[in-house]
Amino acid sequence: MLTIIVIGAVLGLMIGGPLGMLIGGGLGWWLGGRLRGGLMMGRGLAEMQRQFLDATFAVMGAMCQADGQVSGDERQVLEQLFVRLRLPESGKANARAAFERGRASDFDLDAELARISRLTRGQPALRQVFLQVQLSAIAADGVLHPAEHDMIMRVARGLGCSEAEIAQIEAMLRGAAQGGGTAESQSSLEDAYKVLGVSSEASDSEIKRAYRKLMSQNHPDKLAARGLPESMREVAEARTVEIGNAYQRIRGARGQA
Repeated sequence: MLTIIVIGAVLGLMIGGPLGMLIGGGLGWWLGGRLRGGLMMGRGLAEMQRQFLDATFAVMGAMCQADGQVSGDERQVLEQLFVRLRLPESGKANARAAFERGRASDFDLDAELARISRLTRGQPALRQVFLQVQLSAIAADGVLHPAEHDMIMRVARGLGCSEAEIAQIEAMLRGAAQGGGTAESQSSLEDAYKVLGVSSEASDSEIKRAYRKLMSQNHPDKLAARGLPESMREVAEARTVEIGNAYQRIRGARGQA
Protein backbone atom coordinates (compact mmCIF):
# COMPACT_ATOMS: atom_id res chain seq x y z
CA MET A 1 0.00 0.00 0.00
CA LEU A 2 2.91 2.37 0.80
CA THR A 3 4.24 1.83 -2.72
CA ILE A 4 0.95 2.95 -4.25
CA ILE A 5 0.91 6.08 -2.07
CA VAL A 6 4.50 6.96 -3.09
CA ILE A 7 3.76 6.42 -6.78
CA GLY A 8 0.65 8.60 -6.51
CA ALA A 9 2.61 11.31 -4.70
CA VAL A 10 5.45 11.31 -7.26
CA LEU A 11 3.07 11.46 -10.20
CA GLY A 12 1.16 14.25 -8.49
CA LEU A 13 4.37 16.20 -7.89
CA MET A 14 5.38 15.86 -11.53
CA ILE A 15 1.99 17.05 -12.75
CA GLY A 16 0.90 19.60 -10.16
CA GLY A 17 3.80 20.45 -7.89
CA PRO A 18 3.52 20.25 -4.08
CA LEU A 19 -0.28 20.48 -4.16
CA GLY A 20 -0.40 17.76 -6.78
CA MET A 21 1.86 15.62 -4.60
CA LEU A 22 -0.63 15.85 -1.72
CA ILE A 23 -3.55 15.06 -3.99
CA GLY A 24 -1.69 12.20 -5.67
CA GLY A 25 -0.65 10.74 -2.32
CA GLY A 26 -4.23 10.94 -1.09
CA LEU A 27 -5.52 9.19 -4.20
CA GLY A 28 -2.82 6.54 -3.80
CA TRP A 29 -3.88 5.95 -0.19
CA TRP A 30 -7.54 5.65 -1.26
CA LEU A 31 -6.74 3.29 -4.15
CA GLY A 32 -4.51 1.15 -1.93
CA GLY A 33 -7.29 0.80 0.60
CA ARG A 34 -9.74 -0.24 -2.11
CA LEU A 35 -7.34 -2.84 -3.49
CA ARG A 36 -6.58 -4.24 -0.06
CA GLY A 37 -10.29 -4.42 0.77
CA GLY A 38 -10.99 -6.22 -2.50
CA LEU A 39 -8.20 -8.70 -1.84
CA MET A 40 -9.48 -9.43 1.65
CA MET A 41 -13.01 -9.83 0.31
CA GLY A 42 -11.74 -12.27 -2.33
CA ARG A 43 -9.93 -14.31 0.30
CA GLY A 44 -13.04 -14.27 2.49
CA LEU A 45 -15.20 -15.50 -0.38
CA ALA A 46 -12.72 -18.28 -1.19
CA GLU A 47 -12.74 -19.42 2.44
CA MET A 48 -16.53 -19.32 2.51
CA GLN A 49 -16.68 -21.48 -0.61
CA ARG A 50 -14.20 -23.96 0.91
CA GLN A 51 -16.31 -24.24 4.06
CA PHE A 52 -19.46 -24.67 1.98
CA LEU A 53 -17.97 -27.60 0.08
CA ASP A 54 -16.54 -29.19 3.22
CA ALA A 55 -19.88 -28.99 5.05
CA THR A 56 -21.74 -30.24 1.98
CA PHE A 57 -19.83 -33.52 1.92
CA ALA A 58 -19.75 -33.91 5.71
CA VAL A 59 -23.54 -33.63 5.93
CA MET A 60 -23.83 -35.92 2.93
CA GLY A 61 -21.87 -38.56 4.82
CA ALA A 62 -24.30 -38.29 7.73
CA MET A 63 -27.27 -38.41 5.35
CA CYS A 64 -26.07 -41.55 3.59
CA GLN A 65 -25.27 -43.20 6.92
CA ALA A 66 -28.75 -42.43 8.30
CA ASP A 67 -30.16 -45.84 7.33
CA GLY A 68 -27.19 -47.62 8.91
CA GLN A 69 -25.03 -48.12 5.83
CA VAL A 70 -23.69 -46.37 2.77
CA SER A 71 -24.79 -48.26 -0.33
CA GLY A 72 -22.68 -48.82 -3.40
CA ASP A 73 -25.10 -46.66 -5.38
CA GLU A 74 -24.60 -43.80 -2.93
CA ARG A 75 -20.82 -44.07 -3.21
CA GLN A 76 -21.15 -44.12 -6.98
CA VAL A 77 -23.19 -40.90 -6.86
CA LEU A 78 -20.49 -39.40 -4.65
CA GLU A 79 -17.83 -40.17 -7.27
CA GLN A 80 -20.10 -38.92 -10.06
CA LEU A 81 -20.61 -35.71 -8.12
CA PHE A 82 -16.83 -35.22 -8.02
CA VAL A 83 -16.81 -35.37 -11.81
CA ARG A 84 -19.84 -33.11 -12.11
CA LEU A 85 -18.24 -30.54 -9.82
CA ARG A 86 -14.92 -30.85 -11.69
CA LEU A 87 -13.01 -31.27 -8.45
CA PRO A 88 -9.22 -31.66 -8.74
CA GLU A 89 -7.59 -34.66 -7.06
CA SER A 90 -6.84 -32.62 -3.96
CA GLY A 91 -10.47 -31.48 -3.85
CA LYS A 92 -11.69 -35.06 -4.18
CA ALA A 93 -9.46 -36.15 -1.30
CA ASN A 94 -10.79 -33.35 0.89
CA ALA A 95 -14.38 -34.20 -0.06
CA ARG A 96 -13.89 -37.90 0.73
CA ALA A 97 -12.37 -36.99 4.09
CA ALA A 98 -15.34 -34.72 4.87
CA PHE A 99 -17.75 -37.49 3.82
CA GLU A 100 -16.11 -39.98 6.17
CA ARG A 101 -16.11 -37.39 8.94
CA GLY A 102 -19.87 -37.08 8.52
CA ARG A 103 -20.33 -40.84 8.70
CA ALA A 104 -18.53 -41.14 12.03
CA SER A 105 -20.61 -41.93 15.12
CA ASP A 106 -19.25 -38.89 16.94
CA PHE A 107 -20.06 -36.45 14.11
CA ASP A 108 -21.73 -33.33 15.50
CA LEU A 109 -24.44 -32.72 12.90
CA ASP A 110 -26.03 -29.86 14.81
CA ALA A 111 -22.72 -27.97 14.93
CA GLU A 112 -22.21 -28.53 11.20
CA LEU A 113 -25.71 -27.30 10.45
CA ALA A 114 -25.08 -24.22 12.56
CA ARG A 115 -21.99 -23.50 10.46
CA ILE A 116 -23.93 -23.85 7.20
CA SER A 117 -26.74 -21.74 8.65
CA ARG A 118 -24.25 -18.92 9.27
CA LEU A 119 -22.81 -19.25 5.76
CA THR A 120 -26.24 -19.17 4.11
CA ARG A 121 -27.97 -16.70 6.43
CA GLY A 122 -30.48 -14.67 4.44
CA GLN A 123 -29.78 -16.74 1.29
CA PRO A 124 -32.64 -19.23 0.83
CA ALA A 125 -31.49 -20.10 -2.69
CA LEU A 126 -28.06 -21.07 -1.38
CA ARG A 127 -29.70 -23.35 1.18
CA GLN A 128 -31.78 -24.95 -1.56
CA VAL A 129 -28.68 -25.77 -3.62
CA PHE A 130 -27.07 -27.30 -0.51
CA LEU A 131 -30.17 -29.43 0.10
CA GLN A 132 -30.50 -30.41 -3.55
CA VAL A 133 -27.01 -31.92 -3.47
CA GLN A 134 -28.00 -33.90 -0.38
CA LEU A 135 -31.14 -35.16 -2.10
CA SER A 136 -29.16 -36.40 -5.09
CA ALA A 137 -27.12 -38.59 -2.76
CA ILE A 138 -29.88 -40.20 -0.72
CA ALA A 139 -32.04 -40.81 -3.79
CA ALA A 140 -29.20 -42.65 -5.53
CA ASP A 141 -30.41 -46.17 -4.74
CA GLY A 142 -34.01 -45.40 -5.75
CA VAL A 143 -35.27 -46.05 -2.23
CA LEU A 144 -36.01 -43.28 0.25
CA HIS A 145 -35.53 -44.87 3.65
CA PRO A 146 -37.66 -43.36 6.47
CA ALA A 147 -34.47 -42.57 8.38
CA GLU A 148 -33.17 -40.65 5.36
CA HIS A 149 -36.44 -38.74 5.13
CA ASP A 150 -36.22 -37.83 8.80
CA MET A 151 -32.60 -36.80 8.35
CA ILE A 152 -33.27 -34.43 5.43
CA MET A 153 -36.08 -32.85 7.42
CA ARG A 154 -33.75 -32.46 10.40
CA VAL A 155 -31.15 -30.86 8.17
CA ALA A 156 -33.71 -28.49 6.64
CA ARG A 157 -34.97 -27.35 10.02
CA GLY A 158 -31.43 -27.10 11.34
CA LEU A 159 -30.65 -24.67 8.54
CA GLY A 160 -33.61 -22.52 9.55
CA CYS A 161 -35.77 -23.33 6.53
CA SER A 162 -39.28 -21.93 6.60
CA GLU A 163 -42.34 -24.17 6.36
CA ALA A 164 -42.70 -23.12 2.72
CA GLU A 165 -39.12 -24.18 2.02
CA ILE A 166 -39.71 -27.49 3.78
CA ALA A 167 -42.79 -28.03 1.60
CA GLN A 168 -40.57 -27.43 -1.43
CA ILE A 169 -38.10 -30.02 -0.11
CA GLU A 170 -40.92 -32.53 0.40
CA ALA A 171 -41.93 -31.99 -3.23
CA MET A 172 -38.35 -32.55 -4.33
CA LEU A 173 -38.21 -35.71 -2.22
CA ARG A 174 -41.29 -37.13 -3.91
CA GLY A 175 -39.81 -36.40 -7.31
CA ALA A 176 -36.55 -38.08 -6.32
CA ALA A 177 -38.34 -41.15 -4.95
CA GLN A 178 -40.23 -41.47 -8.27
CA GLY A 179 -37.01 -41.31 -10.23
CA GLY A 180 -37.63 -37.80 -11.45
CA GLY A 181 -40.59 -38.82 -13.59
CA THR A 182 -42.27 -36.06 -15.55
CA ALA A 183 -45.71 -37.60 -16.09
CA GLU A 184 -48.46 -35.08 -15.60
CA SER A 185 -50.65 -35.93 -12.59
CA GLN A 186 -52.56 -34.14 -9.88
CA SER A 187 -49.80 -34.87 -7.38
CA SER A 188 -47.06 -33.59 -9.70
CA LEU A 189 -49.07 -30.42 -10.32
CA GLU A 190 -49.41 -29.87 -6.58
CA ASP A 191 -45.67 -30.33 -6.22
CA ALA A 192 -45.11 -27.78 -8.99
CA TYR A 193 -46.98 -25.19 -6.94
CA LYS A 194 -44.87 -26.08 -3.91
CA VAL A 195 -41.64 -25.73 -5.88
CA LEU A 196 -42.68 -22.15 -6.63
CA GLY A 197 -43.84 -21.68 -3.04
CA VAL A 198 -47.38 -20.65 -4.01
CA SER A 199 -50.89 -21.97 -3.45
CA SER A 200 -52.90 -23.57 -6.24
CA GLU A 201 -55.38 -20.75 -5.58
CA ALA A 202 -52.81 -18.10 -6.50
CA SER A 203 -53.58 -15.85 -9.44
CA ASP A 204 -51.61 -16.00 -12.69
CA SER A 205 -49.85 -12.75 -11.83
CA GLU A 206 -48.88 -14.03 -8.36
CA ILE A 207 -47.45 -17.19 -9.88
CA LYS A 208 -45.48 -15.20 -12.42
CA ARG A 209 -44.04 -12.96 -9.67
CA ALA A 210 -43.06 -15.99 -7.59
CA TYR A 211 -41.41 -17.57 -10.62
CA ARG A 212 -39.43 -14.45 -11.50
CA LYS A 213 -38.35 -13.97 -7.89
CA LEU A 214 -37.08 -17.54 -7.61
CA MET A 215 -35.26 -17.32 -10.93
CA SER A 216 -33.57 -14.13 -9.77
CA GLN A 217 -32.63 -15.57 -6.37
CA ASN A 218 -31.26 -18.76 -7.94
CA HIS A 219 -29.22 -17.10 -10.68
CA PRO A 220 -25.82 -18.86 -10.61
CA ASP A 221 -23.87 -15.58 -10.79
CA LYS A 222 -25.72 -14.17 -7.78
CA LEU A 223 -25.19 -17.38 -5.81
CA ALA A 224 -21.48 -17.39 -6.66
CA ALA A 225 -21.14 -13.87 -5.26
CA ARG A 226 -22.76 -15.08 -2.04
CA GLY A 227 -20.48 -18.05 -1.47
CA LEU A 228 -21.54 -20.83 -3.84
CA PRO A 229 -18.40 -22.60 -5.13
CA GLU A 230 -17.94 -22.26 -8.88
CA SER A 231 -17.83 -26.06 -9.07
CA MET A 232 -21.49 -26.13 -7.95
CA ARG A 233 -22.65 -23.82 -10.72
CA GLU A 234 -24.14 -26.74 -12.65
CA VAL A 235 -26.23 -27.70 -9.62
CA ALA A 236 -27.55 -24.14 -9.41
CA GLU A 237 -28.37 -24.21 -13.11
CA ALA A 238 -30.27 -27.47 -12.62
CA ARG A 239 -32.26 -25.76 -9.89
CA THR A 240 -33.34 -22.99 -12.29
CA VAL A 241 -34.40 -25.67 -14.81
CA GLU A 242 -36.51 -27.30 -12.09
CA ILE A 243 -38.16 -23.96 -11.30
CA GLY A 244 -38.80 -23.34 -14.99
CA ASN A 245 -40.32 -26.81 -15.45
CA ALA A 246 -42.64 -26.27 -12.48
CA TYR A 247 -43.75 -22.93 -13.90
CA GLN A 248 -44.42 -24.42 -17.33
CA ARG A 249 -46.33 -27.33 -15.78
CA ILE A 250 -48.61 -24.88 -14.00
CA ARG A 251 -49.08 -22.78 -17.13
CA GLY A 252 -49.95 -25.89 -19.11
CA ALA A 253 -52.51 -26.99 -16.53
CA ARG A 254 -54.07 -23.52 -16.72
CA GLY A 255 -54.30 -23.65 -20.48
CA GLN A 256 -51.63 -21.00 -21.07
CA ALA A 257 -49.31 -21.23 -24.03
